[in-house]
Order: sequence, then structure tokens, then C-alpha cells
Amino acid sequence: MALPTKQAFSLFDEFKNFAFKGNVIDLAVGVIIGGAFGKIVSSMVDNLIMPLVSVVMPGDGSYKDWSLVVGEQKIPYGAFLGDVVSFLILAMALFIFIVKLLGWIMQAKAAETAAAQPVPTQQQVLDVLIEIRDQLKQR
Repeated sequence: MALPTKQAFSLFDEFKNFAFKGNVIDLAVGVIIGGAFGKIVSSMVDNLIMPLVSVVMPGDGSYKDWSLVVGEQKIPYGAFLGDVVSFLILAMALFIFIVKLLGWIMQAKAAETAAAQPVPTQQQVLDVLIEIRDQLKQR
């Protein structure tokens, strides 16, 4: 049976190996930058886009004051619309960055790799096939 101190050090070593791998650190940096980017997008929506929308839309006050009255219940929808716009901008930015930009980079690298590899001639392919056939006949 293992000693508790030995188990604790083993657990600590496993955690250290996990926590200081490059992938975990990259993920942490990505989360921090993503949070900061989310705040920038929220500020842009709250301070630029939605005030412009509230200028175009008729009504008094800011978009955060927009609400429906159903019966006697007031249903505020302005802040929700601001959050939806913020989400759509953030989703579009992520789509452009991840799908389009990184996709173009990956396609360029794949094309570069394919161009670097020599294309076998028809005779080379035929020679390999003949060699495979001969080995199969021997078995």
C-alpha cells in the first residue's frame, strides 16, 4: 500500500505535468483574450451601435428603456436586444477569424505541402504495383 505522502506527491506531479503543458496555457490565454474581446464588443454595442439604433427608432430614452406592456406587466426587451446584437457581432468575428482566416491559412499550408511533394510518374506507380503483385504471388 502506498504512503499518503507519496500519493500526494504523485498527484502533484501529475497536476504539474497537466497544468504546464502548452495546450493548457494556450487555452488559458485564449480564454483571457476572449473575455477581453467580449468586453470590447459589449462596449461597442452598448455605447455605439444601440444608441445609433435608438436615434433611428422612434421613442424616448435609450434602448435599455424599451419595453412592452402586456396587461399590467412591463416586459423590458431593449437590453435583451443589445445582448443579441453583441452576441451576433461576437459570433461573426469568431466565424471570420476561425473559419475563414484560419481556413485560408490551412489551405495555403496544404497547397504548399502538396507542391513540395513530388508527384510520382506513371512509370513509378506501375513499378510499385508490379512489385506489390510479385510479393502477393510469392505469398
